[in-house]
Amino acid sequence: MKFSYLLKECTPLWERTFISASDSEKDPEISSIHFRAQQVKPGGLFIAVKGFKSDGHDYIDEALKKGAVAIVAEKRLEFPEIRTVQVKNTRKAMACISSVFYHNPSEKMILIGVTGTNGKTTITWILESILNAAGYVPGVIGTINWRYKDHIFDNLNTTPESMELQKILFQMKQAGVTHVILEVSSHGIDLGRINNISFDIGIFTNLSQDHLDYHKNMKQYFLCKKRFFTKYLVKGTKKSFARAIINIDDQKGKLLLGSVLSKTITTSTKNNTADIKSYDVQDDILGLSGRIRIKEKNFSFQSELTGKFNLENILSATGACHVLGISIENIKKGIKRCKSIPGRLERIKNISNKFIFVDYAHTPNALEAVLKTLKKRALARIILIFGCGGDRDRAKRSIMGKIAFKYSDIAIITSDNPRTEDPNVIINDILKDLKDSLAKYRIKNFKNEFIKKGIFIEPDRKKALKTAIKISLPNDIVIAAGKGHETEQILKNNTIYFDDRKVLENAVVNYELDTGIK
Repeated sequence: MKFSYLLKECTPLWERTFISASDSEKDPEISSIHFRAQQVKPGGLFIAVKGFKSDGHDYIDEALKKGAVAIVAEKRLEFPEIRTVQVKNTRKAMACISSVFYHNPSEKMILIGVTGTNGKTTITWILESILNAAGYVPGVIGTINWRYKDHIFDNLNTTPESMELQKILFQMKQAGVTHVILEVSSHGIDLGRINNISFDIGIFTNLSQDHLDYHKNMKQYFLCKKRFFTKYLVKGTKKSFARAIINIDDQKGKLLLGSVLSKTITTSTKNNTADIKSYDVQDDILGLSGRIRIKEKNFSFQSELTGKFNLENILSATGACHVLGISIENIKKGIKRCKSIPGRLERIKNISNKFIFVDYAHTPNALEAVLKTLKKRALARIILIFGCGGDRDRAKRSIMGKIAFKYSDIAIITSDNPRTEDPNVIINDILKDLKDSLAKYRIKNFKNEFIKKGIFIEPDRKKALKTAIKISLPNDIVIAAGKGHETEQILKNNTIYFDDRKVLENAVVNYELDTGIK
């Protein structure tokens, strides 16, 4: 693709354009595009982007050595025989250039964006299941991975950088994908990763405290999420069709409803005015069942997912599929076929009659929702293992500590990606508002496993998980919260392999061998 074509298509973004005075080719052929200098190929265009930890402008020389024939940057550059362009914002330029280079793939498929604090991943899995049941070819881009057909790839960010995102969409289109379901994070919105993406449907799940290390306060966090509906959903070639699916059980959902510029579908588990509402719902350890009303129509449903939060997720997915014209029969099939979701109340098998789960709950609302769900079903104690991430929102730590103490019987406080922080400092933050409870209920060692209420501190997460299995009794619920599907633990500058599920599985095997359970 000629560089002049990219310039022409993205003209509004340029602050000014200049060319080094030389006999160089004025309009190079661009064979590839890059924002990581080490990946540049001969004939490639390099876009210098400022990141959190490094600045692409510091790697321009490396990109040139790798064979870049053109550079886009935020400062004036003059290199002999190289075409250089200055722009105000290279992130915006990267999104536009990437979309043009990959032939605007989002305009050629149905795009569903899912945003909110909790529930995004689960909704993508339910939608994927329904679309499969309806005979479509879905692709998913989200927290756990990005995938289509039989292809599964690791994902570094919930919402990839714009260049990576456009490339993924292009590959999906080439492979025959008809619908793409994209988790839209607040970082993805704020950093322009979804610029130049045309969405057909936007789903709002809920909003609760998270990412305040980045957004600073809840108002800014909400305004960021709101922009997805007021800026992105109503922009581009699909704006006349675009629909917003809003969960009005959430207070911020109700607030958002008055600002959305596109047509809306509301969902609720309790509000009879909602377009889509559930009723006669049964919720137990085996899952959810009941009825869903879509305006004048209603149907029964069954799901192996459990908890009110998953009922809200099912309704959101139903709303999107209703907009797409998918039949009730296929919606029912898809809901029923969606089984366990990795790291979302994922069950760890055992023969010792314990209920052992791993869940991604890492926000106050998510932790409370999961623990409330389990509390309703508890035949015995709830043993919780959890921590809070380092170098992230400190304000939520003590809130989560109080939730843990309120809803669990034994709370084992441990590490969860401490990063550059001291794990003990994080644990102290978690316990900050529990000083009186800690004085009364702190467990220094488990002399017997029959303790009914207590707080145990174990910074080593592996030891904490093993301890939970060791002290748990038949009918106890053991829940490891925070990491879910993740397979890494970040300790200072080191990243090690760590999977709660594998640790718990091994601990269960060893426990059953040691106790002679068969």
